[in-house]
Amino acid sequence: MASKDLRVNEMIRVREVRLIDDEGDQHGIIATPEAMRMAQERGLDLVEVAPQAKPPVCKLLDYGKYKFEQDKKNRDAKKHQKQVKLKEIRMQPKIEGHDLEFKTKHILDFLEDGYKVKVTIRFRGREMAHTELGRDVLDRIFEMLNGQAQLDRPPTMEGRFMSMIVSPKSKK
Repeated sequence: MASKDLRVNEMIRVREVRLIDDEGDQHGIIATPEAMRMAQERGLDLVEVAPQAKPPVCKLLDYGKYKFEQDKKNRDAKKHQKQVKLKEIRMQPKIEGHDLEFKTKHILDFLEDGYKVKVTIRFRGREMAHTELGRDVLDRIFEMLNGQAQLDRPPTMEGRFMSMIVSPKSKK
């Protein structure tokens, strides 16, 4: 309640406001105490909607209901957002052919389900001297995807890891 009192005290500093009632009708420029009295009579709040205007614009409304409806709109907007899901497949540069095919099938399954896939090659010890082997593996994987994926991020080194991100090919 203290914050509401603070707002009331700030409103008293302004001598007059342009008032809009709860039905959207404009009442013109009214003295601030008169606007506050009108709000109390109707059981509503006097809310400042445009403080930069001269005089400030205030509206009569049920602030709790207004806040609830704003939160509800935000929740609904969040529901309809598409979240990008990322799966990761890890391997080493000295992977055998069959293992590479097996992992590529997993990547294809993820892509069919609509996921983006981060393919990561981990280098250990002396393998760091031959990062081109990792790039070759990533290139072979991209070829094995048979054009069913598009490259979002080309192979890049991140410390001891080289990774690329592929996503499902758009259906356009």
